[in-house]
Amino acid sequence: MKKLKFGMVGGGEGAFIGAVHRAAAALTGQMELVCGAFSRNHDNTLHTGAQLGLPAERCYASWQAMFAAEQQRGADAMDFVVIVTPNHLHFPVAQAALEAGFHVMSDKPATFSLEEAKRLRETLSSTTLHYGLTHTYAGYPMVMEARQRIAQGELGTVKKVVVDYSQGWLADPTAQGDSKQAGWRLDPEQAGASCCMGDIGVHAAHLAEHVCGLQIEQLCAELSTAHPGRALDDDGMVLLRFTNGARGMLNASQISVGEENNLSLRVYGERGGLVWRQEEPNTLHLKWPDKPAELVRTGWPYVGTQGSAHTRLPAGHPEGYLEAFANLYAAFATQLVGQAQPGDFVCPGIDEAVRGMAFIEATVASSAQNAAWLTLA
Repeated sequence: MKKLKFGMVGGGEGAFIGAVHRAAAALTGQMELVCGAFSRNHDNTLHTGAQLGLPAERCYASWQAMFAAEQQRGADAMDFVVIVTPNHLHFPVAQAALEAGFHVMSDKPATFSLEEAKRLRETLSSTTLHYGLTHTYAGYPMVMEARQRIAQGELGTVKKVVVDYSQGWLADPTAQGDSKQAGWRLDPEQAGASCCMGDIGVHAAHLAEHVCGLQIEQLCAELSTAHPGRALDDDGMVLLRFTNGARGMLNASQISVGEENNLSLRVYGERGGLVWRQEEPNTLHLKWPDKPAELVRTGWPYVGTQGSAHTRLPAGHPEGYLEAFANLYAAFATQLVGQAQPGDFVCPGIDEAVRGMAFIEATVASSAQNAAWLTLA
């Protein structure tokens, strides 16, 4: 397949997630970075571009200038844009990219507000363009295995879902002043209505829905801020009601001292249960009432079609975050060139974007109403 060409907005020197996106895209072997507006500071953009081997004329002073110039390049133009900015820029950049005729791959959360996400969905509905959202954890082979087993009915009807995403990096009360990453995430003008739920809680909610094949219908939430002076939440607990009647719990915390990136999912059905942990991603635990528990590992012939198709190495060779990220990019590339087949893994898109924003806003509203039960908009 001819390599797809992409540009990037954000991700300049000093940023974190932009480099991850570039590495994941490169790992697919299906796409290449050709241009960027990596920073509001053009010197930063030029320096970043030079480090990445890009010509100066394709290191733009703004994303507006990049879209206008790339439109004029014809066959040499970028095919899609990757958005890795703080949240407040996700919508205007994505909207402008679509209006300019470019596909979009965006970091999450999709937009600053639910209203913006719905507007973006309306824009997409009038085009043939594609939109991808990097809910990275959907790209792990053992997550695909868990989803496939539940869809096939191995656990029976899902009754209970427990998802926990705990980090400790914001436990330090000085983190906001010392860290660029903490600074914008705790700033309502850049992050939106939530820090913790918008940053990691939405990942947990998507993972629960994606694996179980269910949707969160109602929730009640209590969000909190550990340190005085913080304008947004850094910790929260949510009770969940799913569309099939299943009940669930979601814990998201960025002030759990000593935790790194401790995301875990437990699903219990009528006939069995399963457990997956992001810090041990190549293992899926299955639990049964009438036989010994099972341990499923990536790379073995007993793994289902989806998990096997997205594993790159033989059993015992660890694959992790970058490979999962690359699986999203590979799926997106397949969609862009029209080669996606029924049953293929699909990169999360605009529907997940709208649901994610509905989840974030519902948790904030519920917490403000003394943990009232609310229906997702």
